[in-house]
Amino acid sequence: MSNETEAPAPRRRLFVLLPLLVFLGLAGLFLSQLLSGRDVAEIPSALIGLPAPQTSLPPLKGVNLPGLDSKSFAGRVTLVNVFASWCAPCREEHPVLLGLSQDKRFTLAALNYKDQPENARRFLGELGNPYQAIGVDPAGRAAIDWGVYGVPETFVVGKDGKIAYKHVGPLTPDSVRTLLLPQIEKALAAPG
Repeated sequence: MSNETEAPAPRRRLFVLLPLLVFLGLAGLFLSQLLSGRDVAEIPSALIGLPAPQTSLPPLKGVNLPGLDSKSFAGRVTLVNVFASWCAPCREEHPVLLGLSQDKRFTLAALNYKDQPENARRFLGELGNPYQAIGVDPAGRAAIDWGVYGVPETFVVGKDGKIAYKHVGPLTPDSVRTLLLPQIEKALAAPG
């Protein structure tokens, strides 16, 4: 006599195969992501291709440089580096920024994020000042407009005033060579 509560054979096979099919589908998805060559740690920016946020930050007192003003981006490629004296990775990337400051084809500007002015001045006094403009953002409100996740971050703003690229984390010689400089070159070649 047959047990009436037992599912028909094709249905039982489906219940056995379904978890296997789901597993194989997920494994295939993860494998395709792994083999795509795309950096899964890279955080995309919703601002790429859009005008840089309207920004007018006061200068860091005592360094005799202008503040950060987005109106000054027009017609010139600008790198906007978000830094703070309390940020250890900012200290690591600083020699790289000093090297970049030697290239006069673009402006290197800074957004000093949630920092004490005396600490920022001491930081730049100890390590050197690569910037041509430094705007202070003590409450972090301008950084929110820029979509900053944390410090350091660096933006390439094209001659047209639009954000062309965003680098999250400290710049290294390798990231400058392979990621940042190609974006700068592209921005320099684009019409303004």
